[in-house]
Amino acid sequence: MEPIKVILADDHILVRDGIKYLIENEKNIVVIDEASDGKEALDVIDRNKPDLLIVDIRMPEMTGIEVVRQLKKDHPEVKTLVLSMHHSREYVIQSIQAGADGYLLKGSSKEEFVKAVRTIAAGGKYFTGDISEILISNFVDGDPKVRLQEESSVEALDMLTKREKQILELILEGKNNKEIGEHLDISKRTAEVHRFNLMKKLKVKNQVELTHKLRELNLI
Repeated sequence: MEPIKVILADDHILVRDGIKYLIENEKNIVVIDEASDGKEALDVIDRNKPDLLIVDIRMPEMTGIEVVRQLKKDHPEVKTLVLSMHHSREYVIQSIQAGADGYLLKGSSKEEFVKAVRTIAAGGKYFTGDISEILISNFVDGDPKVRLQEESSVEALDMLTKREKQILELILEGKNNKEIGEHLDISKRTAEVHRFNLMKKLKVKNQVELTHKLRELNLI
């Protein structure tokens, strides 16, 4: 049986060494090369043609998600496993959109790490964290409603600041500016300013349009 040929891409050498230590004694898994940034990862893949790329989500030059997206265009046969410190639904969704075959937290156990590598190399998908199995299966299967929801929602939410996202959550709960201010311990005027800014970013002019926009994004 041919070994699973792996390339590691992470800007921290200690992380790469740690991953190699995790899998060096595993049968049929071999690390054939490494990269310290996104662009180098693509160059290394061009030279080595691995079976699997294990890539950090945050790197210089290109992010892991950008690398995966480009890799799926240039070498769609190469499987990809995204590593992250972030237990973030948005990062998971963006990874799926880019074409990643898996998403794993850096704090995962050796057993889970090896399981993810073998599952993906065999043609499967492996996603960790607090994310619905139904969401993943529907997204991978191409359910248009789910795809529209995730693509639109992530793009829209990425434009908002942390405070604006908090305001939006409270708007979804039906709170007015005064109630939002009291909940966040800010003035009513400050709540109004944040609300105005998020509405501007979402390209809506009033509460009716905001409600309609949120329905379009399947956020309500």
